[in-house]
Amino acid sequence: MQQNKDSSKQNAFTGMETTPTTIEQTLSYQNTTVDNDWTTSTTLEKQAAGSGSTDTMPAGGSDLSRFDWKEAWYPVYYIEDLDKSKPEPFTLLGRDIVIWWDKTASCWRAFEDKCPHRLAPLSEGRIAEDGNLECPYHGWAFSGSGECQRIPQQVEGGTAELSKRACVASFPTVERQGLLFVYPGEPENAAKTKVPIVEPLEDSPAEWTCINTFRDLPYDALTLLENVLDASHVPYTHHRSVGNRAYASPVELEIVESNRQGFKGVWEQGPRRGTLGRQDTTFIAPGLMWHDLTSKQFGRTLTVVYATPIRKGECRVFARFPFKFASILPALFIKLTPRWYSHIGQNAVLEDDQIFLYFQERYLEAAGGSSRFAKAFYLPTKADRFVMELRQWVNQYDAEPFPGAILPPPAPREQLLERYYSHTSKCASCRTALGNIQRVRMGLAILGAIALTITPLLALSLGETATPTVALLTLITLTCGAGWLFLGRLVRQFYQGRDIPPRNLPEKKR
Repeated sequence: MQQNKDSSKQNAFTGMETTPTTIEQTLSYQNTTVDNDWTTSTTLEKQAAGSGSTDTMPAGGSDLSRFDWKEAWYPVYYIEDLDKSKPEPFTLLGRDIVIWWDKTASCWRAFEDKCPHRLAPLSEGRIAEDGNLECPYHGWAFSGSGECQRIPQQVEGGTAELSKRACVASFPTVERQGLLFVYPGEPENAAKTKVPIVEPLEDSPAEWTCINTFRDLPYDALTLLENVLDASHVPYTHHRSVGNRAYASPVELEIVESNRQGFKGVWEQGPRRGTLGRQDTTFIAPGLMWHDLTSKQFGRTLTVVYATPIRKGECRVFARFPFKFASILPALFIKLTPRWYSHIGQNAVLEDDQIFLYFQERYLEAAGGSSRFAKAFYLPTKADRFVMELRQWVNQYDAEPFPGAILPPPAPREQLLERYYSHTSKCASCRTALGNIQRVRMGLAILGAIALTITPLLALSLGETATPTVALLTLITLTCGAGWLFLGRLVRQFYQGRDIPPRNLPEKKR
């Protein structure tokens, strides 16, 4: 059963694409008719084709005086991080959903994460042998349409599963550019709504080399967007990681286009005191932005950020760094770098501003939120032009993702910097790498312990003739110990970020 939300749909500003074609086999819609609340078994594409309608609807709903965050598509996972053998939980705009692979239809499904029987989370269940999603509590099973297929407790001939109340609410899904998107609004609008993609990546996609990461952050999607739209913070916040204070200079940003669906801006001088050239910025409401830069040094470079709202005070960032290099060597280097290894470094960069963004959001909230940003913030330079435009967009279109909600209780610093639950456990690459590293570390510990144990025994039993063997065993012990310590430090980076950001470390003496 498709779950109802607010109003309409998402429109094409820049970088948004119409509902995908058959390349995306996973553009799944609510299947199966039981009542008027359910749609017939079909994909979004087939439904749109069958109706003959080519209409599109703007993101944010049909009421053009406001922006409803439910009426838009949001990325929830990179496809490569999803496991087809088990259901995966997620929270989107405060609503718990479960993502699972429907092998019958060969597509990803998104259901409300509640069994209609006794409200047990379906994400704690399993995908049964027949391909249905099975509740962990009493074994009720549901097909990809959301219809109940099996109630083990009812007598033979029972028909309780045919009731509308036995169905699970379902949300439209679609795959685009390696991401799984979910539509949390009115399901009948999904087929008319354009999916927010990064338009430049559609141009010669094979020529792009992309670094991708994601993480659950302890602050709102708006706070994230405000931060990544602000290019002037990079030399200071990310000094000694991806920035350098020496590159700081006056920043004059200009808005060239703005409306309900987002805005475009330009920084004519560009980063690094103008040595890289002009940088263009696109914001597609409500949760996508990218910077676009072409330089002689790096070729064409994009900095892409999706901000997916989880709940008040929490969002998931999808950061993408596509490159179109003039030379093949940089692209080869990126492709040879293990994904998990690059994620360690990218997590560290995110943590450069993790702490102060967390508190900034709370200070703004205490001052009255976005509606009072002009009084709470002092924005005297053009460096804050994009920040101002974002906050004005929120106020003009009443575009708060969680109106009336309050932030969760304050979290300790250690929790703000934890990596395991916010990234590692949800990332297929990092989760696998962590398991492999822990096994290698255990093997080194065992080998080192064996070598350490038999070394004195050989020395006593063989005397001087054992000297070469003893030396070799000693070397093995020391090597295993060093490897064990090194891997231990590496393991910790999957669990916890560093407490002191690089910018605050003592500068090296020249």
